[in-house]
Amino acid sequence: MLINRRIYDAVKAMIPKYPIIALTGPRQSGKTTLLKDLFKGYRYISLENPDYRNFAEKDPNGFLEEYDHQVIFDEVQRVPALFSYIQTKVDDHPDRMGSYVLSGSQNFHLMQNITQSLAGRVAIFKLFPLDHSELSSAGLLQDEFLDNLVKGYYPAIYHRDIPTKIFYSNYIQTYINRDVSELIAIREMRLFQNFLSLCAARAGQLLNLNALANECGITQPTAKAWLSALEQSFITFQLYPYYKNFSKRTLKTPKLYFYDTGLLCHLLKISSVEKLLIHPIKGALFENMMIAEYVKKMHHSNNLEDIWFWRDSGGNEVDLLIDDGLDFSVFEFKASKTITTDMFDGLNKFEEISKIERIKKSLVYGGKDSQNRSAGKLVSWRDFPEW
Repeated sequence: MLINRRIYDAVKAMIPKYPIIALTGPRQSGKTTLLKDLFKGYRYISLENPDYRNFAEKDPNGFLEEYDHQVIFDEVQRVPALFSYIQTKVDDHPDRMGSYVLSGSQNFHLMQNITQSLAGRVAIFKLFPLDHSELSSAGLLQDEFLDNLVKGYYPAIYHRDIPTKIFYSNYIQTYINRDVSELIAIREMRLFQNFLSLCAARAGQLLNLNALANECGITQPTAKAWLSALEQSFITFQLYPYYKNFSKRTLKTPKLYFYDTGLLCHLLKISSVEKLLIHPIKGALFENMMIAEYVKKMHHSNNLEDIWFWRDSGGNEVDLLIDDGLDFSVFEFKASKTITTDMFDGLNKFEEISKIERIKKSLVYGGKDSQNRSAGKLVSWRDFPEW
């Protein structure tokens, strides 16, 4: 089953406007499938292939004479020198749009080469695992969020009906260990895998890098480098606190999240909905799922915004905060299906402390019905975000 990807139209709109389109994102998120579908008639060259890679490295001019227009270069970061030659080709034909499509799974190396050689010539997109609207349009979104949270969102799980445990075990061994090892030198892979599991236990929580390093038995600089590698490989991301200090007691520590909750549950050894129901951090996992959902939809719609959370030393908190210049939107996430009035307390406290007039308060919960309430909007997880 080919699931329609939301990003398709956003990429298509930029083809007549830029000579180069770049698509990055985690491995197995569906980049190759999307590009072959979107750029029909383009030649597809994977630089993972040693023959193509050797040709590009040894004779870049000859390589680009052979593949000079309407071509997809996959895993292009494998040949860093190629970027400068592509720049020359593009500058020689300033009116020719959509000539090259560049794709890669290592964000650091790809973006480093793009910013050095191709700035202003490329439209950049990120494709993540499936979002809820994509699953819903294919009839694959479950009625209960717990099912989706445990199963995960990688397309292969749905396309090939691969059991979740098998998929994520292979994903860690085949992709995560390999990609991270290419970014940084890891002498003890078992120690790194322990670090990855410890990160999973902190999902949706404030990130204390020193405590994480101490528990893993590594130095703080090593923990920082490993975490950066996970971020560059699209495994984890950090959400930072809002920069305005309303109460002079605002915490400045970021929170840690995983892009995919299936991987997160696998690392936490949560293999079923029954195990998730009784897990002590079920609420944090729900929050992780919804924050990741917002991030995925931002990128898939090419509608990027700055997002934050807010928390003060008194424990007052809102999970997600968006300031678009006109309206101030704040969100709280609750896994419960039963709503009580005190669940709006954090949102109300933020409104009181911040004294912001144009504020939209929303409580996103694990139930099915969305409605307006006096304290703010009650939003079903299925309806979030209201794009």
